[in-house]
Amino acid sequence: MDILFFVVFPIATILIAIVLQKLLRSPILVAIFIFAIYLIVTYTAFTSDFLLNAIIYTILAYITAFITKWICFFIMRQSEEDELGVAEDNEDDNIANNNNTNNNGSCGCCRRRVWRR
Repeated sequence: MDILFFVVFPIATILIAIVLQKLLRSPILVAIFIFAIYLIVTYTAFTSDFLLNAIIYTILAYITAFITKWICFFIMRQSEEDELGVAEDNEDDNIANNNNTNNNGSCGCCRRRVWRR
């Protein structure tokens, strides 16, 4: 039973937190959702002693969701900077060639922003 508490539940919590963070985009909502699930599990499958574990797993889920948010933000920022660099190079080429067409075939209008400030 110890392997369940120390290996299986934490790994499942981390994986579920990553998926929920990608869907909900809010570490607080991820933590609330995970806590609600573990609270139900506490009183249906285990005793109230499992409540401390549920709180620890909730903190783990929040930390995981926050790290996932930070990594996604960093990746998005890097891709935006790379695209801006490519766009500036294309503009220089277009001005030199007197050609105003976009060389990458995409106007960028379909790209959605992941994080709003």
